Amino acid sequence: MRKLLAALTLAALAACSRPDEAKPAMWEVTGPGGEHAWLFGTIHMLPRAAEWRSRDIDQALASADMIVLEIANIEDTGGMGAVFTELANSPGLPPLSERVDPTVRPALQKLYAETKAQDATFANVETWAAALTLAQLANKTAQSDHGIDLALVKAVPGKPRGELEGTRRQLGIFDTLPEKEQRDLLNAALRDDRDEAGEVELAEAWRKGDMALIARETRTGILADPELRQALYSDRNAAWIVQIEDMLRKGHRPFVAVGAAHLAADDGLPALMQKRGWKVKRVQ
Repeated sequence: MRKLLAALTLAALAACSRPDEAKPAMWEVTGPGGEHAWLFGTIHMLPRAAEWRSRDIDQALASADMIVLEIANIEDTGGMGAVFTELANSPGLPPLSERVDPTVRPALQKLYAETKAQDATFANVETWAAALTLAQLANKTAQSDHGIDLALVKAVPGKPRGELEGTRRQLGIFDTLPEKEQRDLLNAALRDDRDEAGEVELAEAWRKGDMALIARETRTGILADPELRQALYSDRNAAWIVQIEDMLRKGHRPFVAVGAAHLAADDGLPALMQKRGWKVKRVQ
């Protein structure tokens, strides 16, 4: 039934001539010395284009002196792919089906059957990279072409950009995980049974700026594993805060656009900045 409802929902969306209207979450950050920044929640993949701009967002973009993304040069898919290939490949690895927990092997075989992949596809692919690849293969409804971070840079092509991680550093977080945690990542990705209805629900939460639902997502799937959540979520947020504060103290007015999950929960960027003494106000 959920899959039927999802299919009907997606069909209805596809029939619309206009992009989905959206009002994603955004915060304004100010400091005692006139410091000013904005925190904007993006979504990296969507089923279709979204009309996400508003007066508040446009005013913030006009006032900001730079756009700050997780990866500044997000259009360079070739460069990102080259870094992924470089970091992901190691010879002499056991078959992927032997690296997963026996309880999720049926899910792996099901995904193999759906995508025409097989163990040989991942013969020299490290476990973390296989997990990311399989997660993307399993996501049938969303497209990166509709991602809001990409739409954002297209909206302000002349605005200087900064980045919080970059491709190599971001993928390096996965690459340096201990093998045990990489296998936990792979197992969690295969156990995540979110179907099309779940993807539509998450996209709808972003569209409405429903941070309570998004916050719950930061405790599910791969982020339900405490070690993975620390490495992939909490530690990254803490590192980003230091960089954002440095930009503010240097006189920049950054418009910081990151995955909306990083703005949710008690260890999201707005809460962390408020705890560190900044005035943080949700403006959308």
